[in-house]
Amino acid sequence: MADFSVSTSMSLMRKTAPFVAFRAIVYFAIAVAYVLVTGTGAGIGWGIGAFGDEEFRAGATFWGGAIGFGTTAAILYFLREYILYMVKAGHVAVMVELLDGRDLPAGKGQISFAQDIVKQRFGQANVLFAIDQLVKGVIRAITGLVEGIASLLPIPALDGLMRVVRAFLKVAVGLIDEVILAHSMRIRAENPWEASRDALVLYGQNAKPMIANAAWIALITYALTFVVFLLMLAPAGAVVYAIPGAWSAGGFVFAILFAWAIKAALIEPFAIACLLQAFFKVTEGQEPNPDWVAKLEGASAKFSKLGENAQSWIADRT
Repeated sequence: MADFSVSTSMSLMRKTAPFVAFRAIVYFAIAVAYVLVTGTGAGIGWGIGAFGDEEFRAGATFWGGAIGFGTTAAILYFLREYILYMVKAGHVAVMVELLDGRDLPAGKGQISFAQDIVKQRFGQANVLFAIDQLVKGVIRAITGLVEGIASLLPIPALDGLMRVVRAFLKVAVGLIDEVILAHSMRIRAENPWEASRDALVLYGQNAKPMIANAAWIALITYALTFVVFLLMLAPAGAVVYAIPGAWSAGGFVFAILFAWAIKAALIEPFAIACLLQAFFKVTEGQEPNPDWVAKLEGASAKFSKLGENAQSWIADRT
């Protein structure tokens, strides 16, 4: 039985509508940037291709589009800290406030309110990003421990089954890192490194129910994303038709891109709302188990790094 309510998640989406709109603007702006820069690159390639034959022009158009797409991806790679800090973490912050029964400002005030919470908990964007990267590494280690236990069971053909399970688990736990960061916001942590470390221990000692919840949410999320992808094929094809030389790979790529934008703007926050409920419910009243602290110390160097950074955070403020 799931430890979350779909109706509660929908209510959270409705109550955080300003942030949902903000996410939509950000992610659709990213999608538009990909389309424009890719189209510009393909257009330049098409123009250069005029100096050669048809085969040369087709190749120049393709590589122009590919270079445009790659350039946009590179720029966004360097902006990922900002996106995590201003968009994802902020939305998590307002969801935490609502789940704990606190009121939120309306309109744009909700966005600045959320970003103030993130700044109070994590300081600069690079701190939050560094914590997030370490948390992701520890989550992979916890997933590996769960897989390791299953691999010891004497079940015929388990190896093949575990390969499928392993692939699915990677998808299912893809948003857990944002839930771990939510723990710092919920307890009003002064030391975000220590709070994230404790949250990971709580996740580890409740890995089975959390992964079960995440698996259900992953199924819902990716089923919806696939439907959106199919719906986006037609508009993506129209965009490609408008690009000089009809960039042949574009239709499929742009359909994926548009589906990703909708997933990131609308479907992903719904999934996070479900996971937040599950984590808070499953871990309610618990303290970090020393046995799991020892397990994670032995399984993940990144978990140890969180502890070291927690100590440094204290030293820097004394």
